[in-house]
Amino acid sequence: MKNDKINTDNIQHAIANKSKAIYRKAVQKPISQIKPLVRKIGHNMDIARSKSITHFAPRTATVSAPKPNLVKKHFDIRPTKHPLAKITHTSKPIIDTSAKAIKETAITEAFAKIDEAKVEAKKKLRRNNKIFRIVIVIITLTLIVGYFIFINLPNISVDIANAQAGIKASYPEYCPDGYNSNGSVSFSEGRVTINFHSNSSDKKFSIEQTRSSWDSSAVKNQVNTDSKGEFITTEEGGLTIYSYNGNAAWVNGGILYKISDDSSLNNDQIRRIATSL
Repeated sequence: MKNDKINTDNIQHAIANKSKAIYRKAVQKPISQIKPLVRKIGHNMDIARSKSITHFAPRTATVSAPKPNLVKKHFDIRPTKHPLAKITHTSKPIIDTSAKAIKETAITEAFAKIDEAKVEAKKKLRRNNKIFRIVIVIITLTLIVGYFIFINLPNISVDIANAQAGIKASYPEYCPDGYNSNGSVSFSEGRVTINFHSNSSDKKFSIEQTRSSWDSSAVKNQVNTDSKGEFITTEEGGLTIYSYNGNAAWVNGGILYKISDDSSLNNDQIRRIATSL
């Protein structure tokens, strides 16, 4: 028993010495020469094991199932204010009641009123200018229409007389110098008379147009009787004009024309009047 105990102590002592020797040897080696105890297999880390150990079960790869994508739902349950509470708790602006602030406010309001007055004055001026332009246009149109009526008044008067008399009388395009009709037209059934007056004296003449069935021979016989055979015959533009002492007569298109003269018209003036009708 004693010998067995001695042998056991020697074995333990030898093992301890050997462990110390191995430790010293490992410490003296550089870190790069120390055999790593851990090696990498794929993406997993495994402890190195001895080839002589066979009781370990073969390693199998495990595939982890994908984790479900859990979407977190957030519920906004924050407290909200009632609209009346918002109005009640609205902060009021601070009003500066100092003398300087009041003065500046008054000056600003005065300038604003001046600007408004200027704008209103400009609007009023534009409105007045527009009205003035409209009035000018109306006056201009009135003058133009009036002048047109004045120029065409004799023709207008003759047209009105024609409608009343039932004939187609005409106004002469030629009028002797110093005479005008001023729209003086008289009419009766089947007859229209245009009166001309001198601008400087009491002289006058008239042109009478009457619906008639006379021909040129009948007119000649009448003129011969009235002039006691002293008349002048003038042919112009298909017309045969019989004149005497400033008077004249001719027929054209079923209308008998007569000039009654108190102004001593000459034969040339009578001819021009007749051909212009």
